[in-house]
Amino acid sequence: MDSLNSLIDGFGTALTPMNLLWAAIGVLLGTAIGVLPGIGPAMAVALLLPVTYGLDPTGAFIMFAGIYYGAMFGGSTTSILLNTPGESAAVVAAIEGNPMAKAGRGAQALAAAAIGHFAGGMIGTILLVVLAPTVASLAIGIGAPDYFAIMVLAFIAVTSVLGASRIRGIASLLIGLTIGLVGLDQMTGQQRLTFGSLHLADGVDVVIVAVGLFAIGEALWVAAHLRRSTGKPIPVGRPWLGRTDLKRTWKPWLRGPVIGFPFGAIPAGGAEIPTFLSYVTEKRLSKHRDQFGKGAIEGVAGPEAAASASAAGTLVSMLTLGLPTTAVAAVMLAAFQQYGIQPGPLLFEREPELVWGLIASLFVGMVLLLALNLPLAPVWAKLLRIPRPYLYAGILFFAAVGAYAVGGESLDLVILLVIGLIGFGMRRYGLPVLPAVIGVILGPAAEQQLRRALQISDGSVTGLVNTPFSVTVYAIVVLIVAWPLIGRLIARRRGGRNRAEESRSVSGG
Repeated sequence: MDSLNSLIDGFGTALTPMNLLWAAIGVLLGTAIGVLPGIGPAMAVALLLPVTYGLDPTGAFIMFAGIYYGAMFGGSTTSILLNTPGESAAVVAAIEGNPMAKAGRGAQALAAAAIGHFAGGMIGTILLVVLAPTVASLAIGIGAPDYFAIMVLAFIAVTSVLGASRIRGIASLLIGLTIGLVGLDQMTGQQRLTFGSLHLADGVDVVIVAVGLFAIGEALWVAAHLRRSTGKPIPVGRPWLGRTDLKRTWKPWLRGPVIGFPFGAIPAGGAEIPTFLSYVTEKRLSKHRDQFGKGAIEGVAGPEAAASASAAGTLVSMLTLGLPTTAVAAVMLAAFQQYGIQPGPLLFEREPELVWGLIASLFVGMVLLLALNLPLAPVWAKLLRIPRPYLYAGILFFAAVGAYAVGGESLDLVILLVIGLIGFGMRRYGLPVLPAVIGVILGPAAEQQLRRALQISDGSVTGLVNTPFSVTVYAIVVLIVAWPLIGRLIARRRGGRNRAEESRSVSGG
């Protein structure tokens, strides 16, 4: 009841004209920035930090929250329409969203994403209000073995569900893990795969990898096949979701937040893991599995709802523990410190107006985001009417600008081209792209958690399975690996029984 009263007071703060203006500015800026590949929400918040020196803390953080949510939706816009993720959380949206766009259903994919963000953000923020203390205490109790188990689950799941075969999925994952090794060893400081380049000592930014594999690889693949096709503009299609679409999306919109919120509260890869796990879940539960990979709307709705809910989960750890679980949370933590405010258990007592005003502004921001982006869905989708030679030339330009913006180094453009050629080769030989991106994102973190767990157990492998949580996750991993074999055995037994029954009926006849 105290939380509800505090939230009502927070709405009193968030709904003042100036704070409403900051929320609207944040949502608009975030959406615009998210559409540009390479300039994600973390960079946007960091760039705007100096601008907010003259603002009061409440207004500044309300604007930052609007940028965060808006950039996540903007990233999915280019991911769906142009197969170019604006930020890493939008990678999964390209798997089903881009085939939908190519089939003339780009507006429906964008509408499913917008409503998914709204549903995920609303449910996630409600859970933030109700469950913040509980989730924070659970996050404290999760150790290195548990984090490593979660990441192994993500690796196994991503190679099991995507692509024509598990072997190709594993090959793609290994490519990503190899790219993730580039840079300094976080434990020893030793250089790995840097070829003597100081620039590569920082590693390859995940945005450059995602843009290279998706955008550059796709553009090169299309260019290689343009001679065989006319390259006609793709039709936009109806701008609204029909009854069939709503029937297929309402459950994913509700399931996504259940997956996204807990993962946002723990430092296990931000929104990347829950968006992918949501995709896997929807593929398992869907009655239209044959459409996955060809444009299944559930594969857009669920992951986008999970991404938005994970953003609310991120704020749980940041506000109650002072623990940033994503790059955006880390920048926002720096902003808190800039104002002389220390997030932690006492923040809700010392700065109730700021905290509850920020939380209430999330509800306001979700409404503004939906009101802004639903009408714009058919407008964004008209990008697909541009003839493909011009469209992909534009994609190459913006991808190059985004890659250069990440570090301001010309070498980043060379790396982008090399990774784009790898993406082209992966398409040529039928390797799914997502496992490679997951490998780059989670590979370094998985290695670090593995080594920590082994250090704690003095090198004993049993240190990886010494908690109930990790044992449960590994049991799920074993089930995923063994499920195809179990399915074959069941099919063989059924076939044997059917043949036995047929022989009996023949002999009886």
